[in-house]
Amino acid sequence: MERERIGFIGLGIMGSRMAANLAAAGFELTVWNRTTATAEAWAAEHGARVAATPAELAAESDVVIKIVVNGEQVEEILVGEHGVIAGARAGMLCIDMSTISPQMARSLGERLGEHEIAFIDAPVTGSSPGAEAGTLTIMAGGSEADLKRAAPIFDVLGVKTVHCGEIGQGQTIKVITNAIAASNAAVLAQALIVARGAGVDLAALSEVISGGAADSRMAELKLQPMIERTYNTLFRLDHMIKDVDLALKVAADEGIPFDYAARTRELMAEASAEGFGDVDFAALYEALQARADGAP
Repeated sequence: MERERIGFIGLGIMGSRMAANLAAAGFELTVWNRTTATAEAWAAEHGARVAATPAELAAESDVVIKIVVNGEQVEEILVGEHGVIAGARAGMLCIDMSTISPQMARSLGERLGEHEIAFIDAPVTGSSPGAEAGTLTIMAGGSEADLKRAAPIFDVLGVKTVHCGEIGQGQTIKVITNAIAASNAAVLAQALIVARGAGVDLAALSEVISGGAADSRMAELKLQPMIERTYNTLFRLDHMIKDVDLALKVAADEGIPFDYAARTRELMAEASAEGFGDVDFAALYEALQARADGAP
């Protein structure tokens, strides 16, 4: 079976690595990025064509994948002037791997459906190491038939694809799980600050956490950066604030408190205001440390 041509939009921390895996797997790629120089450099390295607009990219693709910052960007890329919809043919599959609101995912699915364009919302988890290794977990909302069509692509990008339900449900699960991850990181940071204050050997603490009841993916990824207070960006703090805001909106729409997520959001906002918005969200540690330093 001949592989479908892929148009890939968004060559940032995650997208550049995901697209590289697709190129290495032999898919024919056309790419577009807001910063043209980024797209040209990536295409020169990986052997892809650069489109001038999302519409031009769509005209040359059977499947379009996007992973960008927020819902506003997704909407503009899909249905704005020179957007995907302007160049797409009936029967094209559009996969959005960004993290946006469930409501926007459903709305975009409906609008694309009016033009006979299939849509899957498929946000991911695994941060940049997972994107590079092709070990992401993909949370997909859409029809069984569309997921089956996307399976050869998802198999390159990740090790697990979970069909979460109808369009929008992938996003709902993604923002809830990101709120869990952020809250986990906040507890980890606070525990570390208490341990420092108590004179604990931090290497011993790390060894006990590893493989024990307190272990987690967040401990694996964030504990050492918090100890060293060096925050190389796997997932930008400001992006995590956006995702937690989306989770809080889901909770508010259902009339259900999400207290831990709300408190973590406050911490991240404090760290962002101190200049940590563009580094990894492990930097929420700095907000808690500032609170501890200011405590009577």
